[in-house]
Amino acid sequence: MEPVTEREIRASFVNCSKGEAKRLPVPGDLADRPWDDLDFLGWRDPTAPQRAYLVTPSGDGLVGVALRLASPAAGRPRRNMCSLCLTAHPGDGVTLMTARKAGRGGQQGNSVGVYVCADLACSLYLRGKKDAGPGGRLHESLTVAEQAARTEAKVAAFLARIVG
Repeated sequence: MEPVTEREIRASFVNCSKGEAKRLPVPGDLADRPWDDLDFLGWRDPTAPQRAYLVTPSGDGLVGVALRLASPAAGRPRRNMCSLCLTAHPGDGVTLMTARKAGRGGQQGNSVGVYVCADLACSLYLRGKKDAGPGGRLHESLTVAEQAARTEAKVAAFLARIVG
C-alpha cells in the first residue's frame, strides 16, 4: 500500500457522513507505518474501544469504512480464525466487525460483517512481521504474495458488500 495522508483518509469514507469522517481519530503515526507491508490500513479508536476503521486502495482511489466491534462473547475462550488473513487467535483476538452499508441501505439500518483480527494487523501476520503465537499461522503452499492477493480480494469483496 502507498502511504496516505490524513486528508486522503478522511475523504475516503463511504459509510459515514462527512462530519463523522472529519471527527474520527486518524492514527498519528502515519509516517511510521510499514506501508510496504500493508494491504490495507486498519486501526481501532483509542477513545471508543467498540469502533475501528479500515482504509484500502481501490480502483477509484481509497475506500474507507467505519466499523463496529461486536461485544465479546461470554463463556469459554476459544480459538477463532480471521476471515481475511486466515490467522487463528485465542480468546478475543478475532472479533466480528460490522459496517453500516453505504447509501440508502445504511440509512435503512442495513449492515454487513466479517470476522477480523481484532488489532487489524492481518497484513503483518501473513508476512510474519507480527507473531500470532503457536498455531496462529498454518503452513500454506501459497507464497506470501499470493496470500496477500487473497487477503486483498477478501477485503475488496467485503467493501463491495458495503458499497453495493
